Parts: sequence; structure tokens; C-alpha cells
Amino acid sequence: QVQLVESGGGLVQAGGSLRLSCAASGRTFGGYVMGWFRQAPGKEREFVAAISWSGGGTLYADSAKGRFTISRDNTQNTVHLQMNSLKPEDTAAYYCAAGNNWTRLTKAPNYWGRGTQVTVSS
Repeated sequence: QVQLVESGGGLVQAGGSLRLSCAASGRTFGGYVMGWFRQAPGKEREFVAAISWSGGGTLYADSAKGRFTISRDNTQNTVHLQMNSLKPEDTAAYYCAAGNNWTRLTKAPNYWGRGTQVTVSS
């Protein structure tokens, strides 16, 4: 069992930056592919970024490429999402997720956090 708790959300102006963090507890954190998803009001939850268990591999949605960076620290059981050049359309609840493998993470994660709200004003 893995518990995920997000933090770092807030209100920021367009063009600004935020760094989201996800603290994981439970066993074998390092064995999971970790990722971030987001859900805007009235829209489906969508994939944002993912990182391999070692941190050596990453995957980004087109909307995140060039602006967001995912990282992890397996010694601290944390995953981060650095978000730069934020746009109003990035406004959403952001969720941390863990999956046994890439397919599981992107399609149906094993574990979810409760989310943190990001609001970007124009």
C-alpha cells in the first residue's frame, strides 16, 4: 500500500511558476512509476507527466512539454512537478499517482493522492 499526499498548489499569475510536491509513504516507493494528472472543472482527468522508478525516464503530455519538469527523490519518497510559464488553461486540481509500470500509470494508476488545486489568473 502506498499513500500519496500532494502539496504546493495555489494561486499564481499567468507566466508564473509553481512547484508541486508529492510525499509518499508505504513500502517500495522506489519500485513504482510515478506521475501527475490534472482535472479541470467539467473536464476529464488527464495525464500530465510521469517518471520511471529510477528517475532516468520521463514522459510528458504535449501540453506540459517545455514548461513542466517532473523529478523524484527516492531517498525522500517524494515526487515533484516544477511548472513554469503557467497559463490560465493550466488551472486544475493536480493529482499524484503511482503505477506498477508505465502502462498502468498512464491508464489506471494503482494509487492516487487527493489532489492540490492550481489556479492561474490571467
